[in-house]
Amino acid sequence: MRDHWFEDIADHTGETYLRYSFTKGTEQEVAFLVDTLALEPGHRVLDVGCGPGRHAYALARRGIEVHGIDISQRFVDVAAAGAPAGATFERLDARALPYDAEFDAAISLCQGAFGLLGGDDDGDVLAGMARAVRPGGRVAVSAFSAYFQVRYLEDSTFDADRGVNHERTTVKDPNGNDAEFDLWTTCFTPRELRLLAARAGLRVEGLWSVGPGEYARRDPTIDSYEYLLVGARQE
Repeated sequence: MRDHWFEDIADHTGETYLRYSFTKGTEQEVAFLVDTLALEPGHRVLDVGCGPGRHAYALARRGIEVHGIDISQRFVDVAAAGAPAGATFERLDARALPYDAEFDAAISLCQGAFGLLGGDDDGDVLAGMARAVRPGGRVAVSAFSAYFQVRYLEDSTFDADRGVNHERTTVKDPNGNDAEFDLWTTCFTPRELRLLAARAGLRVEGLWSVGPGEYARRDPTIDSYEYLLVGARQE
């Protein structure tokens, strides 16, 4: 049963997802998050929109217990097949997270869930992540920049009313076969991210310009295509 348009892309892509260049910065990204979120061995992390599990794997290898959820059963199966000790996975809709103060931190990176909902339900994802962490626990989400998208608009269409970018893209399957799919990605301004965080009950601790494998505490700019928001659940 399909619950989201992204499932067709994930079914086609499978483990090939991990061959794309934007996945090669995982270790740097996780090292930055471990420091920024004050993660330690034994902590529990919820990875929302975990895909094939690349961030979950890197966290688990550091002794951190990770539970990854994804709307795609194909991605869940790929992640579970090679999972290191401490990493578990299940199919779950990020719009209806069932957790309450069960984790030390929650992450949603590389538009794994937050940012793929057509501009309507992203706030629900963030609120669910905030509920999932203990009071004082931290949440980290990455998001595409609306400024960058409009400034460098090329072969895509940007819906100014909803803040959603639509493009047609070609992806490969594990055998190298191409298929075309539609992508709808919600884009945000830093102010919008802060407002969503406040509504979710998060105290914003940082909002920075980042890129794959280039996570750092850089002030937001209009030339950066991705932002990283870090907030803490209010006590």
